[in-house]
Amino acid sequence: MSDRQPSHSSEPLVWLLMGNRAGDNSQVLGLGEALGWPLVEKHFEYTRYEKLVNLPFGAHLLGVVRERSSAIEPPWPDLVISAGRKNEPIARYVRKRADKRVRLIHVGRPWARPETWDLVVTTPQYRLPDVPNVLHNDTPLHRVTRARLDVAAERWRERVAHLPRPLIAVLAGGNSGPYPFDRASGERLARQSDALARELGGSLLVTTSARTLPETTEALFSGIQSPSILYRWKKDDPDNPFFAFLGLADRVIVTADSVSMMTEACATGRPVYLYDTGEGRTSMKHNPWLDGTGGADEPGGFGLNRWHLKAHVYRLTMRMGPQRLTRDIRIVQQLLVDTKRAIWLGDGHPDAPAPLEDMTRAVARVRALFDRPTAAGRIERGDLAAEGQRA
Repeated sequence: MSDRQPSHSSEPLVWLLMGNRAGDNSQVLGLGEALGWPLVEKHFEYTRYEKLVNLPFGAHLLGVVRERSSAIEPPWPDLVISAGRKNEPIARYVRKRADKRVRLIHVGRPWARPETWDLVVTTPQYRLPDVPNVLHNDTPLHRVTRARLDVAAERWRERVAHLPRPLIAVLAGGNSGPYPFDRASGERLARQSDALARELGGSLLVTTSARTLPETTEALFSGIQSPSILYRWKKDDPDNPFFAFLGLADRVIVTADSVSMMTEACATGRPVYLYDTGEGRTSMKHNPWLDGTGGADEPGGFGLNRWHLKAHVYRLTMRMGPQRLTRDIRIVQQLLVDTKRAIWLGDGHPDAPAPLEDMTRAVARVRALFDRPTAAGRIERGDLAAEGQRA
């Protein structure tokens, strides 16, 4: 297992704990890269029984297949950045074994209590408490920078030169909780994307993701009639055009199932349309089952398919379960709409979104843990933990 090795530096050494979820890894990498400190990536393969041992306490490697994972051994880091439940015990193990103070940063929702961490960088859908070591950002961290997009776009520029502008990137995600992205939803996305391309006289740059079902991909690709380039996601593909499509796009359509992809779309500075993958009882934009307004008088009565049932269970969990252990992605969707960073596809045309400041806040808070200067040259002290926190 090869890791990215740090250069010799007096800056803090950072370990990035990489998991098996692309959105989590993007946040961890994005924050590490933005800090500009020496980085080491640690990759893991997990045991089949990891759920039985990776409880929200303890410091161990019991859920890791050690012979097929990165070594956890000296030289120990000064900072560990993690995301996801599976890597939490690993982070605590590093701090327990190290012969120096190791600060722990967790991105997203921690399953251990927030006070376990030196800093938690979270977003509204997780609804964590307002405490000093939790930074409440509007959107997830990401790796989208104009420099990265420009480099990626240049590699693809000749391949899109024949397409009429504007170029509209279409980012397709997958099923999420009670929200299906199935064959019917793929067909509907194709129709609506085509309609926008025809209206604007442009073309489509369409990419699926690791979570897009094969039948959804087939329905989406076969339904598109506009001039287009269609990319079917492949694991570890060096020619993956995700950043290139974002860099080339004049507008972006993104399925609203992924908070990370919505954020990456808005980070381009291009107008963004959110696609509601569901309809009726499974709609994101208006869901009577989740809003509490559904009932027998709703068209279709109480006839439930598996997605309607998931929506019903999800609603009960949201209302009755522990708030810190549930998530509501509609909070972020509505925030993006309310701040005019995006609109729902079919509701008109959006303006270019205002810049996102979440990465800047996160970097400042992490550097404050080490009494390091921010990009503006100020020294942020670690005891100013509450400064920069957002409600």
